[in-house]
Amino acid sequence: MKHIAINASKFGKADEKAVIGKVIAENPEMKAKIREVIALVQECIKEFEAMSEEQKKELMSKYTVERRVHEKDIGLPPLPNAEKGKVIMRFAPNPNGPPTLGSARGIIINGEYCKMYDGKYIIRFDDTDPKTKRPMLEAYDWYLEDIEWLGYEPDEIIYASKRIPLYYDYAKKLIELGKAYACFCKKEEFKKFRDSGVPCPHRDSEVEVNLDVWEKMLEGLYREGEVVLRIKTDMSHKDPAVRDWVAFRIIYTPHPLVGDAYFVYPTLDFESAIEDKLCQTTHILRGKDLRDSELRQRYIYEYLGWKYPITMHWGRVNVVEFGKLSTSLIKKEIESGKYNGWDDPRLPTIRALRRRGITAEAIRKFYLSLGLSESEVNVSLKNLFAENRKIIDPKANRYFFVANPVEIEIEGLPEERTVEIPLNPNSNEKRILKGERFVYVSLDDFERLKGENVRLKDFCNIILDKKAKFVSYELSMAKKGKNIIHWLPKSFTMKCRVIGESVFEGLVEKGVERELGKVVQFERFGFCRIEKIEEEVVAIYTHD
Repeated sequence: MKHIAINASKFGKADEKAVIGKVIAENPEMKAKIREVIALVQECIKEFEAMSEEQKKELMSKYTVERRVHEKDIGLPPLPNAEKGKVIMRFAPNPNGPPTLGSARGIIINGEYCKMYDGKYIIRFDDTDPKTKRPMLEAYDWYLEDIEWLGYEPDEIIYASKRIPLYYDYAKKLIELGKAYACFCKKEEFKKFRDSGVPCPHRDSEVEVNLDVWEKMLEGLYREGEVVLRIKTDMSHKDPAVRDWVAFRIIYTPHPLVGDAYFVYPTLDFESAIEDKLCQTTHILRGKDLRDSELRQRYIYEYLGWKYPITMHWGRVNVVEFGKLSTSLIKKEIESGKYNGWDDPRLPTIRALRRRGITAEAIRKFYLSLGLSESEVNVSLKNLFAENRKIIDPKANRYFFVANPVEIEIEGLPEERTVEIPLNPNSNEKRILKGERFVYVSLDDFERLKGENVRLKDFCNIILDKKAKFVSYELSMAKKGKNIIHWLPKSFTMKCRVIGESVFEGLVEKGVERELGKVVQFERFGFCRIEKIEEEVVAIYTHD
């Protein structure tokens, strides 16, 4: 009854075969008793259909809620020491480009945990590097738009670049405690000290000297790269990356958001450490490749008497089709003309995936299914497409698209006739085509089947050629599957261009005019999102 209720809530009426499939998937041992299962499912469907509408709604509500809760929990272990209503988590991107499929993982997992624990969800822009990883002004809004589209509403939005004076206050406290110092070593010079575990000459400078240098840094009296502020750690630490790390450096490049208001900027590790304390973050999710960040930040927490948030790590997810395509690399490829902007459907940005017709629900399920394993995972876009197909297939209307059309004439056609074809397998609505003498078929089908007995789907059988010979209207005359092809009447077409890895040009049914912004299925071609309808239809290829 659970599967009947769930199926009925999705499609209006429970499908016997779909329910049987779900029951067997949950209870594989029942496959040996398939006849009994079929009889039981049929009996239960009759029982469900005999219920009042109120009873049906109650049952559907019960099981769809259970289903949502179950899906939410896929792959997500309980948060350690988490209390309902007291969890505070953050997603902290650098807005140097729009969110990518990689960014979506952090958005989704943090967002789901906040929903599960009625927690506070903070979006914090870690944008304190105006030079090397320079933020894009548009990307701030892009992130907020995509986060909302993915199904999450932040409780607070923080821009680190607007809170620089807060970080200055804590830098001064650490200097006064003797836990931070001004270092004039060149990068290469300090690297030698760091790698050999030897303190640099400036490490033991007096507090007053360090405070004086710090004030001069803030006044702009030093050149870029001349001096940095370092946090004292353990110069014999087994990981050299933890030894006396840089907390502040001088960057005179104006910031896209705050202009030239500041030129002494905190590093990500310093800014993030302070913000997590100020925001009272309870749990941090980060990649295991960022373990060093925690090791570095814990020194600040120890010096200031703070308790570090609970941290959980996950392994890297590699989407095999994209490799290690970074935001900075995408930007270079766009500037070189390889891609047509951040929403080019060939890119792994959320904007591009939205444009393709990938649903937010599919992306959520894709990442929830991966969970929080620390193992590195290689996945294919096919996994994402499979999730998306389950969601869009029941809803997508069907149409014929004829790529590279070849006009044929059907000789001996007894009459033109109206052809009714299901608009969607899950509805009774029909689309109308006119079976007429002049029709179009795709070049691929024409070359593959020329001279053979071919069925023009739902219309008639012909011997395929430029001057095709009418055979009959009977479906049985054609070989099933292989020789059944789609077609379009000359009078019922619009020009269409499908944009994907390749661009396909051809003709599409006029009925597609009502599908602007929606995903449809071009039969025997693939799912496509109708993006534009003007003199021609422009569709973006989603997947097969």
